[in-house]
Amino acid sequence: MDFSDYSRYDATGLAELVATKQVTPAELLAAARARAVEVNDKVNAIVRTIPEADQRVEGELTGPFAGVPFLIKDLGQDYRGLPTAGGCRALSTLPAAEHSTIVRRWLDAGLVIFGKTNTPEFGAKGITEPELFGASRNPWDLSRTPGGSSGGSAAAVAAGIVPVAGASDGGGSIRIPAGCCGLVGLKPGRGITPMGPTAGEPMHGAAVNGTVSRTVRDTAAMLDIIAGPEPTSPYLPAIPKDSYASQVGRDPGKLRIGVRVPTVITPSPDPAAVAAVDAAVRLLTHLGHEVVEVSAPYDDGQLARDFLLTWFVHAAYEVDHTKKLTGAGDEGFERDTLLIAALGRTTSGPDYVAAVERRHDYVREMATFFGDYDLLLTPTLAKSPPRIGEFNLPAPLAAVSDLLLRTKTARVLKYANIIDSMINDNLGWVPYTQLANLTGRPAISLPLHQTPKGLPLGVQFVAPLGGESLLIRLAAQLEATEPWAHRRPTL
Repeated sequence: MDFSDYSRYDATGLAELVATKQVTPAELLAAARARAVEVNDKVNAIVRTIPEADQRVEGELTGPFAGVPFLIKDLGQDYRGLPTAGGCRALSTLPAAEHSTIVRRWLDAGLVIFGKTNTPEFGAKGITEPELFGASRNPWDLSRTPGGSSGGSAAAVAAGIVPVAGASDGGGSIRIPAGCCGLVGLKPGRGITPMGPTAGEPMHGAAVNGTVSRTVRDTAAMLDIIAGPEPTSPYLPAIPKDSYASQVGRDPGKLRIGVRVPTVITPSPDPAAVAAVDAAVRLLTHLGHEVVEVSAPYDDGQLARDFLLTWFVHAAYEVDHTKKLTGAGDEGFERDTLLIAALGRTTSGPDYVAAVERRHDYVREMATFFGDYDLLLTPTLAKSPPRIGEFNLPAPLAAVSDLLLRTKTARVLKYANIIDSMINDNLGWVPYTQLANLTGRPAISLPLHQTPKGLPLGVQFVAPLGGESLLIRLAAQLEATEPWAHRRPTL
């Protein structure tokens, strides 16, 4: 099977070819690997290969995606016997003792996992530029980021290596790359997908597992195979009786959708982001939905600070835990990670609990909002994907940071303007995604728009608790009206 044939199908279509014996799993694996050989040097999506895939395609595969090539994220998605580096030097040689629950579910579904994808260190950025493996690049413009932290997975799907790939989302890490790369990116609600067995509630419940794909039906069918409870989880998810895949093609009904574009962090988003939402509003109105401009039902400036505080504390834990696990010193980590970890250690217990309690305030405020509206619409990104290296620390600040880290005085950064700077620089281009993580609500990015230069720019829909099915119904309606899967970058 050559690339022109392979690339015509999404994962559901490839599975149908295998089931009807029009192609073998070995042929699909060969096609995926051939495409990887052709483009991975350009996009740097795959950072580790899995040789067991060869034995797997020679055996008997069962499940809804039997024989379909697949990639998993090199963060939180452990494959037994291989390191899960998470972009971290200190973890790059430590093999996983067992498969993650989600990896077992993908294998049980018949998927052929043949590699792991790039991610920033500990997934702590909306870009994918780890020192360990180097920057992943956006297939639509190789000078730009594919987003993060699931940037390697998004680059692999957009480049045509696989039709769908594993991803995860702790602050936008499924939706941001989907928005950058012209893909469908659904962040399930809290507890819907497994994070264990080695993790139970990453980032205090903000992080979830999922996928990035080219089509809504793949996204829905993938959710069917990974959703559901696991014994080690602190949550018992409410899974609907009807499958998520069965929602594709169902009428979502006439929806009342609140739309919001300016934020406190980004009061004047790029015109391209405004144009993306305007185009979505026109399409929604054409389909009979009511769209109403709304203001934030919560303090989005405070929410941004609470999100960063969560990240800082989480980074401090990850660094400390990794040091205990591996015996590594500071040399095993990137400067930026050590800096935010130092900030995390300045956070008191009461301050952290106060931030958690404010999360519950945001939940209540969003519950009130969803009493009046079915969904919230925003841009996924406030501007086009940044260029590689755009967020590198300036040389003077890098030198000062190195000095503070060497002298163990980085905690003084708490009293500088660095937090405000990080909000503006790191969240200013993606101020919309963290809400769904801190409140545990499902959200999806859809590739409804391209800039005049041909770059994808997604829009985001946020739903109330249990709203995955509604998101899938609406996404499928939009996809049927304005198809996007035929849009491919030229590499």
